[in-house]
Amino acid sequence: MSASAHITDVTQANFDAEVMQASMQQPVLIDFWAGWCAPCRQLKPILEKLADEFNGAFRLVKIDTDQEMALAGMFGIRSLPTVVLIKDGQPVDGFMGAQPERDVRGFLQRHGIQPALAGASVEEDAPAAPEPRRIESPGQALARLQDAVAAQPGNDGLKLDLALAQMRAGQAEAAAATLDALPDSLAADDRARRLRGELDLARALAGAPDEATLQQRVAANAKDYAARDLLAVRRLLGGHAEQALDAWLALLAEARDWSDGLARKRLLAAFALVEDAELVGRTRRRMSSLLF
Repeated sequence: MSASAHITDVTQANFDAEVMQASMQQPVLIDFWAGWCAPCRQLKPILEKLADEFNGAFRLVKIDTDQEMALAGMFGIRSLPTVVLIKDGQPVDGFMGAQPERDVRGFLQRHGIQPALAGASVEEDAPAAPEPRRIESPGQALARLQDAVAAQPGNDGLKLDLALAQMRAGQAEAAAATLDALPDSLAADDRARRLRGELDLARALAGAPDEATLQQRVAANAKDYAARDLLAVRRLLGGHAEQALDAWLALLAEARDWSDGLARKRLLAAFALVEDAELVGRTRRRMSSLLF
């Protein structure tokens, strides 16, 4: 934990109090980071210095994405470091990547956040700092990474980032082709494994009816197991993990041998994708009670 009164390490347990509720009183700047991330280590001292210098004009909270995957998933974090500004319980802006101090200071000041300490070192007549790179849409991230890979065709790490961006942009087949072209050295990367799991589920939806049609089929026939399975796949990929896991548990309880035990296979695949460790643990226990 930081010794500064203006910096807090946040977990899922204290997120609501330290971020959502606290942002009703003062702006909260979230630093999403990981221990293996070199740019995170570059940005860390800058953010901490400004948090102390601004002396309560904003609160810096730090979220370790390796430990708090559910929080990272809630914000759609795909690149580290990512910084998000929260005001009045809502995210209002952010940027990705390590930024120089001048740029981060300018970002804060553009949102009306000024040093609360008299005499703080703010350059009165300095030109406006360039704006840090903002949080990207899936399309923007895809375009940026396509340009980066074209400029550095030998950078396999960038190609993995591109595959992830293609998946986020709805280009599943392009993501699969990019992923398949990566060297074996990246096969064990957690991101690559999760992406393969997503691709397998996305392929299950090829030619599948839309969600409304699937719901109608299930309402008309509760034993339409194929519709129930596809509906769960759509819900998982749509961000509704608990609904999807519950649906597969129900299918497992009712028809455990249907389609060569597909419900069990779906659950095992989903466990590798769902970032809520508590939900996964709870579902694993329920699945075990049904199987053994």
